[in-house]
Amino acid sequence: MALEPLPTQQYQALLDTKAIEVQTRFDELGEFTANTPLEVYASAPKNYRMRAEFRMWHEGDDLFYAMFEPGNKYRPIRIEAFPQASERINELMQPLLKGIKSSLTLSHKLFQMDFLSSQTGELLVSLLYHKQLDESWLAQADILRKQLGIGIIGRARKQKHVLGQGYIMETLTIRGKEYRFQQVENAFTQPNAGVNEQMVAWASDSIERFSATEKPDLLELYCGNGNFTIPLASQFGKVMATEIAKSSVNSAHFNLQTNHVDNVTIVRLSSEEMTQALAKVRPFRRLADVDLTSFNFGTILVDPPRAGLDSDTLALVQKFDQVIYISCNPETLIDNLQHLKQTHELKRMALFDQFPYTHHAECGVVLHKRK
Repeated sequence: MALEPLPTQQYQALLDTKAIEVQTRFDELGEFTANTPLEVYASAPKNYRMRAEFRMWHEGDDLFYAMFEPGNKYRPIRIEAFPQASERINELMQPLLKGIKSSLTLSHKLFQMDFLSSQTGELLVSLLYHKQLDESWLAQADILRKQLGIGIIGRARKQKHVLGQGYIMETLTIRGKEYRFQQVENAFTQPNAGVNEQMVAWASDSIERFSATEKPDLLELYCGNGNFTIPLASQFGKVMATEIAKSSVNSAHFNLQTNHVDNVTIVRLSSEEMTQALAKVRPFRRLADVDLTSFNFGTILVDPPRAGLDSDTLALVQKFDQVIYISCNPETLIDNLQHLKQTHELKRMALFDQFPYTHHAECGVVLHKRK
């Protein structure tokens, strides 16, 4: 069974349909969205994904990349190329597979392969095994790594071997300026780099200063590796950004230093914990060296998981003059906006097509507190 070709000629029509569906969802909010046009940001029709994951399927002496139809994990779809993925991933898929198949040590009990690439051509590949990895595996994997000029990570139960650099460096161009980001395997990064650049630029363009004499400060929840934090930092006096995943916090610190940004404080707290800290419900050891009273927050940026914002965080958000809300789930976004429209008015709303040819929609809204 073969993978169907990507319908690139239908991309614009499919995006138009998605935009109508998103607009219909926003229309549920009535007058709140009536006078605000939906801005639509398109993806490249192919080679837009910087990440790809494949099952490795063993069939006799053969080994190939595989995907499956939903609900059918026993009938693999053979993957020779994957046009959704970056050009670099497609360029290396078959040479890498050929090198692995030529070695029983590398191919035996290999069950998954994950790719992480950058717009500048860096590539990191994770090989996942149902066996322990020995010195012979390390030697042969290192030879293959050097031949192809990539990074390789080998994973097995309670084992992780990093050959070469254990991350890639991505370059994003935001409003004419380049930013460098460390991206680590298994840590969250935006999958569609081109759309991500548009999304961060949109957020940057949306920022309004509410003080005539000084820049207000920014509070960012769910900051990840600093994807929004770093390009937006210069538009604020100070920034406090929170993230719970340790690997993302470490990358955020690395990226701040790499991009010479010195007005950002990263704290490893959940949004719920940050809400409690600001409300002085209880102290946190991770904030022992942070003076919360020194921040003059005027803007909050949230990019929550699919579940959206919990009730306490919603109450916190409602206190801010300006809200930038990035959402990967229009349903929970609309639900949260039912609360936020009580205190704020809508200034901008957008659809970012991170996931072409699917029903998934990434959205953004900008809200200003009613005077």
